[in-house]
Amino acid sequence: MKIAVTYEDGQIFQHFGHCGQFKLYEVEDGAVASAQVVGTEGSGHGALAGFLKDRQVDTLICGGIGGGARTALAEAGIELYPGAAGSADEAVAALLKGELSYDPDTMCQHHEGHDHDACHDHGTCHHGQC
Repeated sequence: MKIAVTYEDGQIFQHFGHCGQFKLYEVEDGAVASAQVVGTEGSGHGALAGFLKDRQVDTLICGGIGGGARTALAEAGIELYPGAAGSADEAVAALLKGELSYDPDTMCQHHEGHDHDACHDHGTCHHGQC
């Protein structure tokens, strides 16, 4: 099993479509066997699902994510855990124990004029840039 987490400075990055890095975790026998940080090579919203699929990712943990990205991930067969926040490593450990705190209804809303920083404060994106 391979888990990807939107990643920045050890934390779950809150904007899937602007994610510059993922931390990829190889899981064997219910435990993390290895992990590495990989750059997204400038991929945008739609391309990120293909980027993850090309790396045989089964599961994604992220913060805010839009409807188009959700659809692309579903089509790629990637299980999604949106609305997560905090340490990437701790989130993966919690997922493996069945204890991950996330919000399956987290959705980036595409409304202009909202404060970009509101995404970080609330764990969801409301500025149309996700």
